[in-house]
Amino acid sequence: MFGTKEILKEAESLPVEERAIIIDRLLRSLNTPSPEIDKIWIDTAKHRLSELRSGKVRSIPGDEVFAKVKEYFGV
Repeated sequence: MFGTKEILKEAESLPVEERAIIIDRLLRSLNTPSPEIDKIWIDTAKHRLSELRSGKVRSIPGDEVFAKVKEYFGV
């Protein structure tokens, strides 16, 4: 039986794609997906996309958002 240190050492030696798969599986085991919550997120995303496409709201470039965050937090 492997201990935590041995498992981590083995995992760190894997290619990045395989490490990402392991990370995804571990995170999913901590936070089991919920079809109800997934549907709410999908509906929210569709609603927001519709608002963008209709011109009801406008997108804000990421660099502008990050500049405001830095300014706000004094970073």
